[in-house]
Amino acid sequence: MTERYVLDLQEVDETQVAVVGGKGAHLGGLSRIEGIRVPAGFCVTTDAFRRIMAEAPSLDDRLDQLSRLNPDDREAIRTLSAQIRRTVEGIAVPDDLAAAITRALARLGEQAAYAVRSSATAEDLPTASFAGQQDTYLNVVGPTAILQHVSRCWASLFTERAVTYRQRNGIDHRTVHMAVVVQRMVFPHASGILFTADPVTGNRKVATVDAGFGLGEALVSGLVNPDVFKVRHGEVVAKAIAAKQRAVHALPTGGTQEVAIDSRRQEQPALTDAQVVRLVQLGRRIEAHFGRPQDIEWCLVDDGFQIVQSRPITTLFPIPETGDQENHVYVSVGHQQMMTDPMKPLGLSMWQLTAMVPMHAAGGRLFVDVTRRLASPASRAGLLDVMGRGDPLVRDALETVLDRDDFVPSLPDAGPGGPPTGAASATIATDPAIVTELIERSQVSIAALERDIRTKTGPALFEFLLEAFAEHKRVLSDPLSMQAIMAGMEATWWLNDTLQEWLGEKNAADTLTLSAPDNVTSEMGLALLDVADVIRPHSEVVAFLQGVEDEGFLDELAKLAGGTEARDAIEAYLDRYGMRCVGEIDITRPRWRERPTTLVPVLLDNVRNFEPGAAERRFEQGRQKAQQKEQDVLSRLRALPDGDRKAGEAKRMIDRVRTFIGYREYPKYAIVSRYFVYKQALLEEAERLVQAGVLPQKEDIFYLTFQELHDVVRSNQVDDRLVQQRKDAFRSYHALTPPRVLTSDGEAVTGAYRRDDVPAGALIGLPVSAGTIEGRARVILDIAEADLEAGDILVTTFTDPSWSPLFVAVAGLVTEVGGLMTHGAVIAREYGLPAVVGVERATRLIRDGQRIRVHGTDGYVEILP
Repeated sequence: MTERYVLDLQEVDETQVAVVGGKGAHLGGLSRIEGIRVPAGFCVTTDAFRRIMAEAPSLDDRLDQLSRLNPDDREAIRTLSAQIRRTVEGIAVPDDLAAAITRALARLGEQAAYAVRSSATAEDLPTASFAGQQDTYLNVVGPTAILQHVSRCWASLFTERAVTYRQRNGIDHRTVHMAVVVQRMVFPHASGILFTADPVTGNRKVATVDAGFGLGEALVSGLVNPDVFKVRHGEVVAKAIAAKQRAVHALPTGGTQEVAIDSRRQEQPALTDAQVVRLVQLGRRIEAHFGRPQDIEWCLVDDGFQIVQSRPITTLFPIPETGDQENHVYVSVGHQQMMTDPMKPLGLSMWQLTAMVPMHAAGGRLFVDVTRRLASPASRAGLLDVMGRGDPLVRDALETVLDRDDFVPSLPDAGPGGPPTGAASATIATDPAIVTELIERSQVSIAALERDIRTKTGPALFEFLLEAFAEHKRVLSDPLSMQAIMAGMEATWWLNDTLQEWLGEKNAADTLTLSAPDNVTSEMGLALLDVADVIRPHSEVVAFLQGVEDEGFLDELAKLAGGTEARDAIEAYLDRYGMRCVGEIDITRPRWRERPTTLVPVLLDNVRNFEPGAAERRFEQGRQKAQQKEQDVLSRLRALPDGDRKAGEAKRMIDRVRTFIGYREYPKYAIVSRYFVYKQALLEEAERLVQAGVLPQKEDIFYLTFQELHDVVRSNQVDDRLVQQRKDAFRSYHALTPPRVLTSDGEAVTGAYRRDDVPAGALIGLPVSAGTIEGRARVILDIAEADLEAGDILVTTFTDPSWSPLFVAVAGLVTEVGGLMTHGAVIAREYGLPAVVGVERATRLIRDGQRIRVHGTDGYVEILP
C-alpha cells in the first residue's frame, strides 16, 4: 500500500485519529455536520511523520533515554527534549513528501495565508485533552514557510511540557504520532470559545461563550479578559462585558501582532445576544454529533460563524445513567465513607451488591439518588437533618437545589424511597452486654463464611457469594445493631446540644468519649504501639526494617536477633487487622496482609517517637480525662436550678454514649473482614483463569464487574478490549474531583458553611473534636509516605480506619472530607486530638511544614506567619 501523506479535511472523520491526529479527525468530523462551516484545508498524515522520524536513526536511542527519565527530573527532560526537537526540525523534508504538500496548497491557493496546526494522535481524547501541549502557527504565507512550520509542528511533539504530560499519564512516547493540519486563515471580526456545558459547575443545560475582538489567540494566551455569556434554553441568562483593550490581528506579510482597540469600542460586546444564541445552537448540533459536551473554538466572519476546533470537555464529572428524562439529585457515597478516590469496576459492583440502598456509579464513584426523599416534606426534613449533622456542606448543597423551585418535584409522601432516616430510634437499654453480643454474632457469621467458602470454585463460588451477600446485608441491617449505633450517636448529639444550652459549653461530648471501650479502630492504633514496643529493643531488627522494600520481609526477620518475636508480633497484628487498608471500601485495594510494607514507616515512627508502654498509658490517660470531665459537668449541673434532674439526665446520656459509641466502628470492621474473605476466593479464581490462558494477569479481574467476572468464569472467555477500555477510563477518573452533591443536569453543587464567626483568612471546616493545637503541618497524601514527629498536625484529603495508627503519633487532624460521625472524627475524639474536617482544598492551601493552629472546638484552621 502506498503511504498517503496528504488527505483533504473533507476526506477524514473522527474515526481516523491514528492517521490525522485528534484535531484533524475532529475537524474532519465537524466539516461533515450540516450547517457547520470549517475553514478549508488538508492534513499531513502520521505516515509523513513516521517517514521523517525514520530519516534520523539516532532518534531511537534518544527516545529510549527519554522514557527512562523520571517525570520530576525537569533538567534532564528539558535538555533531551530540546535535542530531539532540533534533530526533527533539521531533517530535510523528502522531495515526494514536499511535493504532495505543495500540490495540496496549489489547490487551495498557494499565496493565501494559512494556519499550520499540530494534531497529535493522543490529544482531544475523551480521557485526556492534552490541550495546548503542541503548537499552532497562524498566518503562514508561501510554500517554503509552510514546509518549515510543518517541521516545527512535528518537533513540537517533544516540547518539555508534552513529554512530561505523557510520562505522568503513563503514555509511551513511541505510540504517539504527529499529524499536521494546514487550513486557510480566516480573519475574524470576533472569536472565542464556546463550552456546551458550564465548565465551572458542570451544568450540561448551560452553555458558556467567551468572546473577544480579532483572533482567538488573545483570549487563549490570556492577553485580554473576554466577554462572557451564559445561555440556557435558548436565551442569554447572564453576561459580563469586559473592557477589551487589545486584540491580535494578522499581518499582510504573515505572522500576527497585538493592536490596541479604540477606546470607544473597548466596552462594546464582541457579539450581540442574537449571535450568541445562534452560536450556541451550532454548538448543540456539534455536541449531538460527537455525543458529549464540547469545548469549541469559533470565529465570526461577515456575520457567519466558522468552527476551527472542537474537543470533548474532559474535566466534567460524568452523570449517573438512569435511562429517563426526570430530574435527579445524587449524594456522594465517598464523602460519607471517607473514600473519594475512584474505585475499580469490581470494587464498585461489590459495594453496590452489599450496600443497604441502591447506588449509582459515575466517574468511578458511587452516589445515592435522594430525589424521592427530597420530594416529600416528611422525609425531606429528616434527610436534611441527618445530612446536616454529618456534613453541613451536603445539607447546604441540597438546600441550594431545593431553592430552585422547579427542580425537585413535590410529592405527597416518600413512597418507596428507602426507610425514613433515623427510623431505628434508640429504644434499647444502656447495657454493655448488647455490644458484646453483637460483636459475637458478627464473628460467628464471619467464621461460617470462612469455613463454607473454602470448598467453592468456578460458577458455584459465584452462586455461593450471592448468598453470602444476602447474609452480609442481613448482619448489617440487624435492628439491634442499628439501634446500638443510633443510641451512641443520639446520646452524643443530646450531650453536645443540651450541655451547650445548660452550661454554655461547646462539644462537651468530645472529652466525655475519650478512650471509650470496644472501639476496634482506636484499639488498632494502640496495638501498633505495642508492636513497636516488641521491636524497639532489637537494634538489628530496627535497622533491617529501615531498608525493607520487599513484601516477603517477614520471613527474613527470623534470621535476626530478636527477629522471631518481632515477626510474631507483626503477624498477630495482621491476623487481627490485616484486612484493612486505605480506601478499604474498594475490594480491589491491596490489604495490609497483602502488602505489609505499608505499615513499616508507621511502625518505625512509633519506635522512634514513643516510650515503652505508651499504648496503655494513652488509653488510661484518656479514660481518666473523660472521668474527670464527667464529674466536672455533673457537679456544675447540680449547682443549676433543677440541677439534680439535669445531672441525672446527663449521667444517663454519658453512660449511654460510653456504652455504645465504640461500637460505631465495628460494622465497618466486619464488612472489611468479609471483603477480605471474598477477595481471596476471587483471586484464587483469577489465578485459575491465568493458568488457563484466559487472562494475562490476576489483577485484570478488578476491571470487570462481579456479574461480568461470573460470566468469564462460566465461559472461560474475556473481552480484552473491554478490560483495556476500563483501565484507560479508571486512569482518567483520577483527574476528576467528585462533587458532594450532583444533579442529573451534571451540576456539581458544592455547598458552603455560611459562617461569620471565623477570623479573616482562616480555613473553615467542621468542628469534630474539641481543643486548640498549634504545630507543624504534615501534608500527607499517602500513608506510606508518613514521616511524623511528635507534635505534628496531620493534613490530608480523607482518613478511613486504616489511618488510625498515625493518629497516635500526631497532635491534631485536618481533612478535606469528613463529618461529625465519620471514622476520622470518631477516632480523633477517642484519642483527644483537636480536629477540623471538611476543609475544602486543605492539602493545597496548607503547605507541608507550615505552622498552623487548629481550632477543633470552633471548626477553623489558621495558617500562622
